[in-house]
Amino acid sequence: MIEVDVRGLSCPIPVLRTKKAIEENPNEPITVLVESAVSKENVSRLAQSKGYSVKVEQVPDGYKLQISPSGE
Repeated sequence: MIEVDVRGLSCPIPVLRTKKAIEENPNEPITVLVESAVSKENVSRLAQSKGYSVKVEQVPDGYKLQISPSGE
């Protein structure tokens, strides 16, 4: 499982790091940790535009996004 921890970083860094993880690990599920609602929305939008499904879980220090290629 690939994990991208971008807590404490402001946009566009969370989106860029998530995009890089998707490109380097195609068809792999990825966990992304963000701390702001804005980053959550932006990363979710990116993942969906790439054909990934997104599950969001609120955690004490932000959000945990599980992004998976559609069909998994």
